[in-house]
Amino acid sequence: MSISEFQIIERYFKQARPLREDVVLGIGDDAAVLEVPPGRQLVVAMDTLVAGRHFPQQGSAFDIGYKSLAVNLSDLAAMGARPAWATLSLTLPEADERWLEAFAEGFFNLAGQYELDLVGGDTTRGPLSITVQVSGLVKFGRALRRDSARPGQSMFVSGTPGDAAYALRQLQSGEEADPQLLERLNRPQPRVDFGLALAAIGATAVDVLDGLLADLGHVVDASCCGATLWVDRIPRSRRLRGEPADEVLACQLQGGDDYELCFALDAQGVAAARAIAAQQELLITEIGVIEREPGIRCRHDDGSLYKPRGRGYDHFLNDGDG
Repeated sequence: MSISEFQIIERYFKQARPLREDVVLGIGDDAAVLEVPPGRQLVVAMDTLVAGRHFPQQGSAFDIGYKSLAVNLSDLAAMGARPAWATLSLTLPEADERWLEAFAEGFFNLAGQYELDLVGGDTTRGPLSITVQVSGLVKFGRALRRDSARPGQSMFVSGTPGDAAYALRQLQSGEEADPQLLERLNRPQPRVDFGLALAAIGATAVDVLDGLLADLGHVVDASCCGATLWVDRIPRSRRLRGEPADEVLACQLQGGDDYELCFALDAQGVAAARAIAAQQELLITEIGVIEREPGIRCRHDDGSLYKPRGRGYDHFLNDGDG
């Protein structure tokens, strides 16, 4: 039995009623009508996921739906914004109802955690790809930015970078991926709550999408400064502690797909960040310092330089899934 574009929208993506009072008009018209509360600024982000590039062609539809939203929520987390609304553009090779049901379940499973409403989008036929745009709200002038780092600030990372990239490495080498590492790849946890807390105390932040080295590079470039990154201090998950050190470090520095937060703080903000992280049961680790000299210097704890193999993932320079 075939299903039309409008039946797909009505059956799988139109909610009975909005979760939020600021949705004046959602799915069902030519455009959504939304109300930005007084004293708030609108933060907008968008990412596209393509089959064979960001997820396996035969990957779990639930995981694909979940991750398509998670990667966007991670951008809002890095800006210190509270999620509000999303739009979804879905390109499908065919209208597979079982796939659509699982995809929508994964998407709304995560959306419900943050009271985020899907307010519009588009469906069309073609190679499988998903584009999600999210909008969030932040107090006026309080958005976290990449261009505010200053020499002397301490540099931190949340969670344990490298897990997702190591799972992908296992899959690409034909191994059976560790289930816990695979969970980190397929269902990343955006650090929205911690990003909101960082916005309250002031920080410079970026989410780790293309690898810690590349994303830290965005911060120092935007802030016209540099950094020393202490590579031996980057935290490893228990699952990676027994794996080859060089392979793990390469995944941590250049692998990407972690969607953790890398952030810099003044001395007075460090204690507050540690207290908030403890309250949220989130690991944060000091891994370096912002410096005046441009560039990123990777060092071991004994002071010797570590020379990484490349900087990070780039869609037009790298091949394969990523």
